[in-house]
Amino acid sequence: MAKYKRTSNQTKILEGMDKVYEKLIEFKRKMNSELVILKEDKIVKVKP
Repeated sequence: MAKYKRTSNQTKILEGMDKVYEKLIEFKRKMNSELVILKEDKIVKVKP
């Protein structure tokens, strides 16, 4: 099986998405707000 190699741009995009996720969790904690996610085909609200 061939291993897929990411391009430089793909790597940067994924790193950026990780940072956005971390900032979202930080913001939700600061605002004491629920995080809405999709889990097992159901919409779920969780407290971060």
